[in-house]
Amino acid sequence: MDPIGKKLLEIAEDNLGYTEKGDGYTKFGDWWTKTQDSDHNPYFKTAPWCDMFLAWAAEEAGVEEQAGQFAATVDHAKWFKKHDAWGTKPEPGALVFFDWNGSNDIDQIDHVGLVEKVDGKTIHTIEANADGYKLMRKKRDMDTIVGFGYPGKVEVKQEKYTPKHAAPAPKVESLTGAAPKSQTGEKTSATELPAQEALLTGALAFVLCGTVALAAGKAAAAKAPTASPIRVRKRGKHHRVPVQMPADLTPADLDAAENETTVMPALSLAAAHEAEDREFWGRIAHFEEDDELAFWDSLHAESTLSSASKYASAPSFR
Repeated sequence: MDPIGKKLLEIAEDNLGYTEKGDGYTKFGDWWTKTQDSDHNPYFKTAPWCDMFLAWAAEEAGVEEQAGQFAATVDHAKWFKKHDAWGTKPEPGALVFFDWNGSNDIDQIDHVGLVEKVDGKTIHTIEANADGYKLMRKKRDMDTIVGFGYPGKVEVKQEKYTPKHAAPAPKVESLTGAAPKSQTGEKTSATELPAQEALLTGALAFVLCGTVALAAGKAAAAKAPTASPIRVRKRGKHHRVPVQMPADLTPADLDAAENETTVMPALSLAAAHEAEDREFWGRIAHFEEDDELAFWDSLHAESTLSSASKYASAPSFR
């Protein structure tokens, strides 16, 4: 039995006996109008509902992509054919398409149902809108059957998941500009050197993190205030510069590398010393200004005294 068709049959069996209203209204047509038809055309509320029931059952069973959802039987049959899931062999769980004129023409299909059982040339079905008004079991012969749609054969394309924030590890060729060479001098493919490539990737990540951290440290030192007290805090995880790591590099790798380097402590100490120097020279700058002012004051005083002495010793002509 078709595995997807089996799920549809279970839904159909639970709804056996459903009968449309006197004006042709069905809950399946109403559902189609509200949820499937973009124009919400009320026509479908009282339209022939054999295929709309199957669309509803597919949604109830969660197999919409394999069974398809249509209101028109011709379009539904062509959809199965397009997905290479169309044939003429009866099979339980398959969708069966009829042409009451027996033309075997897919464009002349009038009706659709579900195959429940195959007994020689007799097909036992469950059909909606059977006899024009009811969901019920029927017996059919092959004379009016155009073909079968096999929902279990419809392949559903699944998108491959790719992490949005993960970057592929760089290849050796992209770093060196050429294929790696073996010790004998012969070129080898990247797949022949998995250990070397992994080591190179880890080294590249370590250098990248160190470079970013060094640039961030220099920027922080340049922005250190010259008039405020110096505060040197211990570097912690909250001070790390966020960088995009290669996909195969974990935070644990960075922590292990961090324990083996003194780049950041030395950088923090150098930044602190530079800031302290600026603070010191900023504080003693006014002493230099006072010395210069005293020099000019003494020069002016000396000049004034010399002038006064000169005029005092000059002869009077009165």
